[in-house]
Amino acid sequence: MRAIYSCLDRRILFFFYLSVVTVESFAPSRTTSHPNRNFLQTRQQSQTPSSHSHIPSAFPIHVNTIGERRRSFSYTSSQTTSSLAMSAPGVVTSILSSLHTDNSFVLSALLLVSASGIAIEQKTTVGKALSAPLVTMLISLCLANIGIVPFNSPVYKLVNKVLVPLAVPLFLFDSDLKRVIRDAGSLLIAFFVGALSTVVGTLSAFALVPLKSLGDEGWKVACALTSRHIGGAINFVAVADTLNIDGSIVSAAIAADNVVVALYFAFLFYMATAGEAEKSDNKTANEKDAVVSTNLESSLSEEIVFPDEEEQIPITTSSIAYSIATASCLVTLGSAITAAICPNLSSLVITSLLTVISATAFPKWFQKLRTSGTAIGIVFLQMFFAASGAAGSLLLVLQKAPSLVAFSALQLAVHFLVLMGVGRGLLRLDLNELYLASNANVGGPTTAAAMAQAKEWKKLVLPALLVGVLGYATATALSLSLGPILMRLAAR
Repeated sequence: MRAIYSCLDRRILFFFYLSVVTVESFAPSRTTSHPNRNFLQTRQQSQTPSSHSHIPSAFPIHVNTIGERRRSFSYTSSQTTSSLAMSAPGVVTSILSSLHTDNSFVLSALLLVSASGIAIEQKTTVGKALSAPLVTMLISLCLANIGIVPFNSPVYKLVNKVLVPLAVPLFLFDSDLKRVIRDAGSLLIAFFVGALSTVVGTLSAFALVPLKSLGDEGWKVACALTSRHIGGAINFVAVADTLNIDGSIVSAAIAADNVVVALYFAFLFYMATAGEAEKSDNKTANEKDAVVSTNLESSLSEEIVFPDEEEQIPITTSSIAYSIATASCLVTLGSAITAAICPNLSSLVITSLLTVISATAFPKWFQKLRTSGTAIGIVFLQMFFAASGAAGSLLLVLQKAPSLVAFSALQLAVHFLVLMGVGRGLLRLDLNELYLASNANVGGPTTAAAMAQAKEWKKLVLPALLVGVLGYATATALSLSLGPILMRLAAR
């Protein structure tokens, strides 16, 4: 019996030892306090191989091996999970970095953003209020600042150096000066008064709000906004390219100005009276009913149908090819003349002048290309807005916007006051014509024609279109001539 008890005692001690060691091996941390730790350490130290020679030596080794494997497996699993979690942002960053250097990706992004801006303007109320250029710039600005598209790319240089110069003559295919003088009537006088009022407004606003926060770019932005409020967005682009305005500042200026312009258009619509009879002495105005396939809000993305045309000229493959080829020839000739006469001047000024002269000298040829030229020019201009937004800093736009809004608002306020004082007070021009001329100055031909159509001024639709096109033809050179004066004001 004593032998049996001795054997059972040894077996009980062995299983107790086995259970304690196993529990310790599965413990979450080696530093965790265990109630039997001291006992186990004493037992392990006092235990000799001879005292338990009947117990196979593989048992404690096997048990510790299981514990170490369990701990090793747990550590490896947690390390793998942690490395995967840490490497996920790195993978995304690596993919975006490779896409940023892919010109096809950047070009596709610009085209998608440009098309989205046009679609949002046409189909949503918010888009109509903001306009396609502003929507396009905001989308690309956000995409660049979250890292989807790059801040710098060769594609942006392609847009600025190739597509923008082509867009300028494409927008000026309508600029037949003989037709403008013949058909614009007294609205032409109101338009010139409005252009002069914009110049006065620029000088007054720059004296009060000198845009010091923009540094050396302040007077340049004032020039660009002057061209914007005499001609249109294409003139702003031409002046910004000529004066090499920073892309971030271009984004901020366009965003701020679009907000002010939208409010100003609402003010003009409120002031104008619908359905009044046009002046009887405006005999040069075309008396056919006007049909314009655009609206007030859609100032860029829609196509204009001139009221004296029996049918609209369709866009065909040949008209697209001829439009691009003609614009390219004008850009090439303008660049050559500029390099010979004044190498430091942007070629867009001479190119604009050549296009106006050509459209006046060969009106039949350019009339056939007008529809396709305008459509292509809109796409190129939208791509410029997308590239400008992508090159801009969202923080900088938010920082510079308040001063730009103040400048633009003051500029338009002085413009309106001078226009009313000279046009109505001295020249006794019709109020509706003055409102329409101001719209043509600030918004361009499409918004002016849309306003005339909405207010049922049927005889003024064609003159509104023509004086708006005249703004395209003259605004760039006029605003650049204002540059030296603004530079002197900025130096004070």
